[in-house]
Amino acid sequence: MLADAARMPFAAHCFDLIVSNHSLEHFDALEATLREVGRILKPDGALYIAVPDASTFTDRVYRWLGRGGGHVNPFRSAPDLAALVTSLTGQPLRGTTVLFSSLSFLNSHNFVTPPPRRIAVFAWGNETFLAILMAILRACDRRLGTRWSRYGWSFRFGKVDGAQPAEVWINVCVRCGSGHSEAYLRQNATLHKMAGLFPSYRCPACGCFNFLAPELTAPTL
Repeated sequence: MLADAARMPFAAHCFDLIVSNHSLEHFDALEATLREVGRILKPDGALYIAVPDASTFTDRVYRWLGRGGGHVNPFRSAPDLAALVTSLTGQPLRGTTVLFSSLSFLNSHNFVTPPPRRIAVFAWGNETFLAILMAILRACDRRLGTRWSRYGWSFRFGKVDGAQPAEVWINVCVRCGSGHSEAYLRQNATLHKMAGLFPSYRCPACGCFNFLAPELTAPTL
């Protein structure tokens, strides 16, 4: 159904689950939309939300390339956003997970229309270049405590199993964007070592070449 998210044509308390996957950053009427979500979600329902972190390298690149990219709500604090959602929907926060980037939106394999000229900065979306760049960014995060490879958060509200995952999946494919745990990749993916030193894998979902990064402990939000 096509409708205004701030005025949804549904009866109160009619949904068991609502998923807002990378959409809240695009809504002009953010608070009205969240109130509508609270109105149509059952009191014992579940709510999943994922958004980009506007302070990250990935989101800044996305907005620089797309001259804003349609992001009208810049979220910079996971606790602040979670508190806003709870206050407007009435649903308690059950868990938050940090999401990691692969810059797959820059990958030339994913171009549907001609990309902006600015993408020349990223080797016109060359896949190998992106794999190397992401390996460098992840290494900086691991060794220097930076946030270069992050891009956002996912939140779980309401009646859900809200246990924080023990693993944070930093290995995200530079082509299809699929994330996998290091343990899963070591068991199920085709692994190699470039020059005998740098472990790499073929994505189980699409077969793309990626460098394998060790898992991080749960990062600070």
